[in-house]
Amino acid sequence: MAIIFALIAFFGWGLGDIFGGLVSRKIGGISSAFWSYVLCVIFASFYIPFAGNPLEHMNTLALVVLIILTPIGLVPLITLYEGIKRGNASLVGTIGSTFAALVVILSIIFLGDKISYTQIIAIVIIFVGLILASLDLKTFNIKQLVTDKGVPFAIASMIFWAIYFTFVRIPIRQIGWFWPAYLSWCGFPLVYIFMRAKKMKLTIPNDSKTIMYTVIGAFVSCAALFGFNYAVSKGQTAIVAPISGAYPVLFASLAYFVFKDRLNKQQVTGIIFTLVGIVLLSVLG
Repeated sequence: MAIIFALIAFFGWGLGDIFGGLVSRKIGGISSAFWSYVLCVIFASFYIPFAGNPLEHMNTLALVVLIILTPIGLVPLITLYEGIKRGNASLVGTIGSTFAALVVILSIIFLGDKISYTQIIAIVIIFVGLILASLDLKTFNIKQLVTDKGVPFAIASMIFWAIYFTFVRIPIRQIGWFWPAYLSWCGFPLVYIFMRAKKMKLTIPNDSKTIMYTVIGAFVSCAALFGFNYAVSKGQTAIVAPISGAYPVLFASLAYFVFKDRLNKQQVTGIIFTLVGIVLLSVLG
């Protein structure tokens, strides 16, 4: 079940980025993220009568972790968009998407996850493929890691995502997979406060196609986070995170058809590597 729902997160986040990309081209990235959070709250609210009482099994540790993680979960998307705006989009996106590698390390250190040598090999294959599919190595040079203005924001996204997706398992194991995700989306006013502080305009989707893309993107992104949370409630985060975190490969594949982005040989090789790694890790998991 953990592997199945990790794959749901993989497809949900990949599709969510496609629709989010379509919307952000119309209204901007931060506005797109804001409305996605709002719609996720609306969609998820219909499940509240079936979700149970979160206070029934809540302990002090789970409560403290949940309070800390709620704002942390909102930061990465903002810093990622800021990084893409200021620097090399390919480099920023690749660094941000490697959060799953850090999740594996943190889960082993702090949560006691144990993985075999063969699983480690599968995880390495996934991340090699992810880098090949996401980063343009022909134009990349090592100096960019120091000079590119978007890199600090990408690193911030990677770290905050890693912290959130590692430690969210603590409240999930206490109060279930629903409430941690729902409460993180309820922090969407913080995004609006950020936009006001930066004097950014909140744009409302005003044509039928953009509205439809916004709704669909929010729905699949909502399903993805629930899928991830349910997966880590049933299995090891160190196994779930690499599978679900490989979603940029799906985005790159779909972008070929949706945005007419060309795929070079390096990207195709990366996509194949990642898919092979996912299959291996799914079987070994």
